[in-house]
Amino acid sequence: MDNDKIAEHRDFLKDSLRQTINFRFTDQHQGVEPPPVQKPLLQEQELIALPGQEAWNTFRGTDLLDAINNRKSHRQFKANPLTLAELAFLLWSTQGIKAELASGSALRTVPSAGCRHPFETYLLVSNVENLEAGVYRYLPIEHALVLERKDEDLVEKLPPATLGQTFTAAAPVTFVWTVIPYRTEWRYTTAAHRVVLMDIGHVCQNLYLACESIGCGTCAIAAYHQDLMDQLLGVDGTDEFTIYLAPVGKC
Repeated sequence: MDNDKIAEHRDFLKDSLRQTINFRFTDQHQGVEPPPVQKPLLQEQELIALPGQEAWNTFRGTDLLDAINNRKSHRQFKANPLTLAELAFLLWSTQGIKAELASGSALRTVPSAGCRHPFETYLLVSNVENLEAGVYRYLPIEHALVLERKDEDLVEKLPPATLGQTFTAAAPVTFVWTVIPYRTEWRYTTAAHRVVLMDIGHVCQNLYLACESIGCGTCAIAAYHQDLMDQLLGVDGTDEFTIYLAPVGKC
């Protein structure tokens, strides 16, 4: 074991770094405009409207105690597709916007340090009703999807990108969250990166609990091939990169 590396990584888990930072010199305190709440839509991209809360009444009634007690990771999924209403509910549950506060700030269905919410949600879709196979991105402000690109070969590409975890290819949709670090760095500079990891845990836990309401299961995945996953999504790997993923399917 590399004890020096272990000690270094344990230090990352502590909040000691915060005591060394002069927050007067963050971009926020220097008057720099905050980064936007979500990535902009490209001119040639069209919105795919998602069902709203009026379509989710059948998902009501799940007891919270039961959802917590029954929550577990699932690595086997039925061949059934997800409906667009089910997918919309899971997206809203994990990154939905309840209110826009000001430029670059919004209240969501999950907590985030400093209300920075540095994540984008991508969907690798292979079996969702009314959606072609491909890579999609969730637009929480509009509660809509945008197709990044069609891809009939996602099932073949997912196992190598997840280091041989073949069960990802059996899921009708895989949620992939990327992080845009500057959204949090704008406020917290080098203290941002520790809280980003806390924030993504909140997001995925909401996915687990929301899945209980629609008869689905998921499995959080933190082991993946960084370059292959970033290439699959079409992100640059520097200012935006994959941080967590979770396949979802009927159980």
